[in-house]
Amino acid sequence: MRVKDLNTLYQQAPELAQQGERVICNDEMTGVQALERKHPGLPLGPGQVEHREFEYIRHGTLAFIVNFDVATGQVGLVSCGPTRTEQDYLEHIQATVTAEPQVRRWHFVVDNLNIHQSESLVRFVAAQSDLDERLLGVKGKSGILKSKQSRAEFLTHPDHRIVFHYTPKHASWMNQIEIWFSIIVRKLLKRGNFSSLDDLQAKVLAFVQYYNLTMAKPFQWTAKGKALMA
Repeated sequence: MRVKDLNTLYQQAPELAQQGERVICNDEMTGVQALERKHPGLPLGPGQVEHREFEYIRHGTLAFIVNFDVATGQVGLVSCGPTRTEQDYLEHIQATVTAEPQVRRWHFVVDNLNIHQSESLVRFVAAQSDLDERLLGVKGKSGILKSKQSRAEFLTHPDHRIVFHYTPKHASWMNQIEIWFSIIVRKLLKRGNFSSLDDLQAKVLAFVQYYNLTMAKPFQWTAKGKALMA
């Protein structure tokens, strides 16, 4: 059922955008390595393939939290830091919503990671939807906050200003941001040379800007959500 619901949401994204609602696919790239090749590679030549240096220097890793706008195909807010914690994710969602106060309703497509169903996220959505926090209960004991399942049910409620849509388990490919992640891996990260964490961050953000200016367009979503034939 979730597959059908997500397909419907993707189809409705352009119309929802005209009504002041945004459909955002959102996820994290963690452990992105800043690798610097020890020596320059050898370029292509007549009858000769490119040769790349196999030894490299590690400069650490970064985590990126990225938004992808389904209706426009544009990459939105990118948050970058050394960790991907509940607080990191909450701050990313808060920054996304605060940046565009005119949006009537936000739809976030995410996977089932625990930070996507956290207590702090529930409290933020409740505040944005003008709900009484006393109704939320106590985490692990009662009310909406009692369990991961009860929190997820609250976060998917269609009447809230911020609505989360969860991909089915083992079906993260239903999240369109995964397509964009594959693009940046192929075009930048796989063959990139990064002299520091700052260099890695700068090149990722530069690629996002270049992508939005020259490549961005809505993905032609063809998944039908039908059962596979035997």
